[in-house]
Amino acid sequence: MFGLNAKATVGPADTARLARRAEELGYRSWWVGDHVVLPSPRVPDSPMEPTDPILDPLVHLSYVAALTERIELGTGILILPQRNPVVLAKQVASLDVLSGGRVLLGVAPGYLEPEMAAVGVRLSERGGRTDEYLDAMRQLWTEPAPEFHGRYANFDHVDAHPRPVRPDGPRIVIGGHSPAAYRRAVAKGHGWIGAGPSPEALATHLDGLRKAAAEVPRPARLGRLEINFVQIDPVEVEADAALRYAELGVDRLLVYPLPLEDPAEVDAFLERHASLPH
Repeated sequence: MFGLNAKATVGPADTARLARRAEELGYRSWWVGDHVVLPSPRVPDSPMEPTDPILDPLVHLSYVAALTERIELGTGILILPQRNPVVLAKQVASLDVLSGGRVLLGVAPGYLEPEMAAVGVRLSERGGRTDEYLDAMRQLWTEPAPEFHGRYANFDHVDAHPRPVRPDGPRIVIGGHSPAAYRRAVAKGHGWIGAGPSPEALATHLDGLRKAAAEVPRPARLGRLEINFVQIDPVEVEADAALRYAELGVDRLLVYPLPLEDPAEVDAFLERHASLPH
């Protein structure tokens, strides 16, 4: 399930009901998006109106973690350059410990210049910050003496506990549809996450990932690259499409009830898609 930290479903009662129901219906994972601020007035690239509510992803997932027992908790994606990596490493490790190791940390560089400017980050720096921050956080999660010296992050003689549940840190999922995103997924991610309207759209992204795999080395510790995909426009996923996604190697097919505004309609959406082949 994707996207229920925004718009009509942000309230505590709706969140509690929908999260518990998703777990009861057998959904494997619960994913949320991220925007700290939105351009006002809205710009063409913005996915939401500036007055549309969207909860902080880690705060929302902490609430969902306390209401559930098994469902994985994913950010799809968190805009990494907008965060302090040392603070974020602590927040993610804390959520991972309290959820029993259920965190899937999806990240991407972001793309909205007004949002970046509001938090003091240059759009031109977003890729470099993303790469550095991933490496810096891994130091804090996995090394006995964490140390990192880069252009955007710099620390030594510090430590942070508790560590995440997995010895290698939480599973990292890289988002994006560009050649740079594909290379980052191969080199730094346990998985990749993308979005599109159909299995055919996914096939194009898989071609990009295969090309990236021939260009950059993949550390053995990351294992096989997991594929996560959000079907959007149309939001309804038919059974034959679900089977095609499975044939293409999708590990997690994310369903997204956009633009449903009525929580009751989201309930019905959950029920309909719980019966998809999986």
